[in-house]
Amino acid sequence: MSADMQKLIGANEEDDEEEIEMDVKEEDNEDHENGQKHIAAQMMLGADGVMPSTSHQFQIQQQLQEQVSTPGGGAWRSRPLEEKERTKLRERHRRAITARILAGLRKHGNYNLRVRADINDVIAALAREAGWVVLSDGTTFPSRSQGSRPAGDSSAGLTSSSSQMLSQQVPPTSLQGVSSGYCASVEYNACHMKGVFMPTPAPYDLSSSGHSQSSGMVGNGGEQTESLPLIAGSMEVINEQIIGLPPKLPERDFAGTPYVPVYVMLPLGVVNMKCELVDPDGLLKQLRVLKSINVDGVMIDCWWGIVEADAPQEYNWNGYRRLFKMVHELKLKLQVVMSFHECGGNVGDDVCIPLPHWVAEIGRSNPDIFFTDREGRRNTECLSWGIDKERVLRGRTAVEVYFDFMRSFRVEFNEFFEDGIISMVEVGLGPCGELRYPSCPVKHGWRYPGIGEFQCYDQYMLKSLMKAAEMRGHSFWARGPDNAGSYSSHPHETGFFCDEGDYDGYYGRFFLNWYSQLLINHGDLVLSLAKLAFEGSCIAAKLPGIHWWYKTSSHAAELTAGFYNPCNRDGYIAIAAMLHKHGAALNFARAELQFLEQREDLQEALANPQGLVWQVLNAAWETCITVVSENAFVCHDRVGYNKILENVKPVNDPDGRHFSSFTYLRLTPLLMERQNFMEFERFVKRMHGEAVLYLQGSQW
Repeated sequence: MSADMQKLIGANEEDDEEEIEMDVKEEDNEDHENGQKHIAAQMMLGADGVMPSTSHQFQIQQQLQEQVSTPGGGAWRSRPLEEKERTKLRERHRRAITARILAGLRKHGNYNLRVRADINDVIAALAREAGWVVLSDGTTFPSRSQGSRPAGDSSAGLTSSSSQMLSQQVPPTSLQGVSSGYCASVEYNACHMKGVFMPTPAPYDLSSSGHSQSSGMVGNGGEQTESLPLIAGSMEVINEQIIGLPPKLPERDFAGTPYVPVYVMLPLGVVNMKCELVDPDGLLKQLRVLKSINVDGVMIDCWWGIVEADAPQEYNWNGYRRLFKMVHELKLKLQVVMSFHECGGNVGDDVCIPLPHWVAEIGRSNPDIFFTDREGRRNTECLSWGIDKERVLRGRTAVEVYFDFMRSFRVEFNEFFEDGIISMVEVGLGPCGELRYPSCPVKHGWRYPGIGEFQCYDQYMLKSLMKAAEMRGHSFWARGPDNAGSYSSHPHETGFFCDEGDYDGYYGRFFLNWYSQLLINHGDLVLSLAKLAFEGSCIAAKLPGIHWWYKTSSHAAELTAGFYNPCNRDGYIAIAAMLHKHGAALNFARAELQFLEQREDLQEALANPQGLVWQVLNAAWETCITVVSENAFVCHDRVGYNKILENVKPVNDPDGRHFSSFTYLRLTPLLMERQNFMEFERFVKRMHGEAVLYLQGSQW
């Protein structure tokens, strides 16, 4: 590896030397040409600045040729040879340092840098890893609000100044499409740690390829010429200001389409660890603004680690009660998430909310309550499904703990259920609240597009595996695969997931069936108790969109996450049937995945977002369950909103099926900036089936 890297660096240095020499020659030639032009200008004009006669011009041209052709003559002088050599040495030294930096980043940092990368590529990669969005033209801005960083954070000044630069320099998003990435799921929006996905431009892309101008807002070069206030007026204002948009394919007109409610997810830290509402006055102002554009409601996480933090069955709902009352007074609706996982460590997490302290104490003496990989590393993001029926939590099983929490919530906020303020309760079923194994933890070394690892090595899951193997009559099958690679492996690098690999053998089918059935059993058990606690209310479960390696035969990344969905088996129909059994809605948290098909990084990972989206949706609609969704990527522009609308309200569905609601992630200061908010208002109107002025491609 080191030898190959040295060859690469050596080749880069040789190429760099050639480039340096070419640069010097180009500079010399440019100086030469400038000298000729200067001499000609002086000689073609007389001392008094008057153009000489034609006969005299001929003589001047002859003198000019003689002067320029004479070595060392004329106004132009060749550059000293010593200065050229010094320039080449300095440039060669600089590029050698750059080559070593790039080589180290590729080898040790897992950065996806091209062979002829320069310092701009390095800066862009570092910015993306820090959660920023970097466009192809170099425009850089935060992908989420970072205003909640602690005062001691060294990056606080950078964040505030960057936000100010953004409000001053970024063109209005209704004019220039800015689609930023995920990474979602940090793990799965992937939002992938070494890069940020940006959706492929659609036919109606209002992107930088056709910059448009806005009177009073966009000047030459696309720079914003007017500072924008925090919030502003209505959509008609911006429609009057936009002029000269490039004629492209028209936007779809959603007027008259079914009404789809729009909710906005509140910030993760809206309630602090003491269960106190943070900045209630500021939040009230923002909620009023959302209400003014007819947003239907908000979604809020109710964190297990906040409410039951100190002792078992001691619940503190104070901050949530104050918040719910505020929402009720504004006549907004609520979607509530029962969050039984920790917050922090995933892309998009700007606060840290651990599991309850008393659970952590139990985990220190009995770490097998957490998911465990083959190397024995524990994942403390949520509890292992192996203890769903094990009384290891101060005399209670895991599902009893979940049920007591949900029942306490129902009793505490019963009036909000009776008044119809709480429209849906989403039940957390795993990491990030999603029904999946924590197979791709970044803290354990996973990097996109790694296949992840199986998480079944705590003593309780191994006991379940042993029982299943003995019932099958093959007790030696009571083990996890020993050739399934590591977190960042690719399928073809393993004996288990490669084409015709062990995943499709007798043992492989047994193991994967047991592994995926454990996931379904967990969802079935928790949702049955949720249905009992929230009787008469809509409940929902969230599924991830694991689209990488979908075009391979094994679908390795899905298998490690618990979805037994190889090319010869439908792994989602059984999950949809389980949701239908409990009348639960499916929250498929990838509203715009199918539009990422042409991304180069997805092609390299043999990903198929569109295939995954339609497989999951077909499984849901075939079992007649309600489908809701949320965006996987930060979105503030018309192009991104159009993609979400196309997915939420499919134009070609023969039965006219559509999503039942949409949740926007999330409420941030960036969303509340004037231009972004006006575009969001336009999006809400189209979600509601209302007509909007000036569709792209129409006659204005």
